[in-house]
Amino acid sequence: MAAIEEGKVSDGLAGPLDQMECVSFPPVNRFAICGGTHGNETSGVYMVREMQKQKIEKVGSVSITTVLSNPRAVDACKRYTETDLNRCFTDALLSAPITDSTPYELRRAHELNAQLGPKGSEEAVDLLCDLHNTTANMGLCLIFYSLDWITLHIYKYIQSKITSVPVRAIQLDIAPSEAYSLEAVGKHGFAFEVGPQPNGVLRADIFNMVKEGVDLTIEWLQQFNSGSTFEGGEVEAFTFAKSVDYPRDPATSEIAAAIHPQLQDNDFKLLRPGDPIFLSFSGETVKHEGEELYPFFVNECAYYEKKTAFHLARKSTLTFPSIRVKKD
Repeated sequence: MAAIEEGKVSDGLAGPLDQMECVSFPPVNRFAICGGTHGNETSGVYMVREMQKQKIEKVGSVSITTVLSNPRAVDACKRYTETDLNRCFTDALLSAPITDSTPYELRRAHELNAQLGPKGSEEAVDLLCDLHNTTANMGLCLIFYSLDWITLHIYKYIQSKITSVPVRAIQLDIAPSEAYSLEAVGKHGFAFEVGPQPNGVLRADIFNMVKEGVDLTIEWLQQFNSGSTFEGGEVEAFTFAKSVDYPRDPATSEIAAAIHPQLQDNDFKLLRPGDPIFLSFSGETVKHEGEELYPFFVNECAYYEKKTAFHLARKSTLTFPSIRVKKD
């Protein structure tokens, strides 16, 4: 499960763009691939281990760094050991002094920031991809902060190449200083969120989905660095709107209902007023109220502790320009 928390969201509009406009960027030569930020999300763990076993350190113009982000949690097959590593990368936490009482994951965040960053610096890796699994029926999702032409082009490229499963994007508009997950350390970054897959379990179809996404990202980087121009255009993305908790017993605060069968496994299917969302243990249906929105991370295992049954999003269109590599 990648990081989704309440924060400011944009309307998804990048502003008017002349379709002939072309923006240039420096080569994206240094690519970090991280897995095991959550130790029980196994696709990223085994993807990183396999790449390390094969000694995949450079592909064409792209140098590759593979990192097992949270080795203690991986060894224990737990999401985290003391605190959620994927909430440890805000500027405030990365600049906080380390003391004897500092949780292991925050210490590890400082180490990762030193290895792959520092966050916000010229020394940071050019692109960071963090590999996550979800127990929700999400297909292949890219999650990224704000509007970044590089990541939007990679998203469009992956979406055009993978047709066997839905490929979607979730956009969070959060200030860089408040960006809390590992991908924020790179100059450009995104998380892959792939599911459904139970925690602690490896599924071949999900693993292959992750592998294909990583391979296509490397393929895009090589084409970009070699001088290819990628045409601008539009893509759909989902912007976080709010979180929904389970109905709870007012006396005990214990969950009093489960996700309704008509909502279960229907991530990103438009939720209209009156649609069922929960089925109480006494057999009563709870219906959606308010505006039409899109549910995602439906019944995600890791979010029970966060009192979240699912998130809701608005669908928007993101417009972006043509891009090419900046020549010396």
